[in-house]
Amino acid sequence: MNYELMAPCHFGLETVLKREIYDLGYEIKKVEDGHVYYEADEDGLVISNLCLRTAERVLLVVGRFTAKTYEDFFQGMKDIQWDKYLPENAKFWVTKATSVKSKLFSTTDLQRVGKRAMVARMQGVYHLDHFPETGSDYPVRIFIYKDEVTVTLDTSGDALHKRGYRKETGKAPISETIAAALIMLTPWRADRILADPFCGSGTIPIEAALIAANIAPGLYRNFAAEGWDIIDKKLWSEEKKWLREAVDTNVETQIYGSDIDPDMIRVANENAARAGVKKLIHFKRADAADFRSRDSYGFMITNPPYGERLAEKEELPELYTKLKNAYRGLDKWSLYVITAWEDATKYLGGKPDKNRKIYNGMLKTYFNQYMGPKPPKVKRDGKD
Repeated sequence: MNYELMAPCHFGLETVLKREIYDLGYEIKKVEDGHVYYEADEDGLVISNLCLRTAERVLLVVGRFTAKTYEDFFQGMKDIQWDKYLPENAKFWVTKATSVKSKLFSTTDLQRVGKRAMVARMQGVYHLDHFPETGSDYPVRIFIYKDEVTVTLDTSGDALHKRGYRKETGKAPISETIAAALIMLTPWRADRILADPFCGSGTIPIEAALIAANIAPGLYRNFAAEGWDIIDKKLWSEEKKWLREAVDTNVETQIYGSDIDPDMIRVANENAARAGVKKLIHFKRADAADFRSRDSYGFMITNPPYGERLAEKEELPELYTKLKNAYRGLDKWSLYVITAWEDATKYLGGKPDKNRKIYNGMLKTYFNQYMGPKPPKVKRDGKD
């Protein structure tokens, strides 16, 4: 059976997520701001949760309707064949409702009315006055745009950026999904050098190492849909088995992370160990200004401080100038910097070759890309 799936992502990362879904072998149906819709069977639902690096969740679309009043909304929710997805002991609730440009804007009312409508539908099918809700979780997420309602079941449970390895973070960490996307927006591959001179808790180097070792981001965590009756439970164990067999932690890499804070280096090493990639990354305490490398054609991908407080903002010109000088001391490297600081490019060396807006929640950030030259092609058997 094929399902319509919807994968939310951070605004600005839709093209990366689209490419991931295509690479898994599924066709895109529609792309909206922060949402990619596609079709997949139950195996695709499982694989999506285990393998997508840039999606925040994998949602199963169960209904669409127009609602201009709460009565319309109640009836639309009640008309959905909930018994097709939920057993009578299911634990179900509307975990989130978002409304944009709609007459129905009270999220708490949408959650309350939505649950009431689901109960009314299920009472008519299962003939129960009270549902025990002792079974698996079936969280519902509702999206309303201009009175058009899309109703989904959250197959992921915890957001997909929660890989499970990050127990401690720095002051302003980026999520694992954004870190993975930044790397995937560059031409970096496992046989190229990657360095993060503001590594903090190590998220960018760790995500790079997971990619290099072919470790699926969801391999060592659980998902809400693992307990669902509509998904064959064997699929989860079979796919995880195949993905574990594909892991290669003996891959040769040159991934470096450094930070001026020794506590962050401790945290980064601990996080890398939990992720199973500690031996693939070299972390050390160092000022970004002191970063050096004798190698050529490397990638510097980093998330420097943004200056959340006024006192910190006054330090940013010097900090970003140090980063620029360290970069200019490298041979034929590329520099990729994500920052919310509007004036960053003045101190990084001027207008970047590429610039992409990425929304980290409500925070608008800029991914400034200074592209170095491509390395020469390696000759094999006398041929390029």
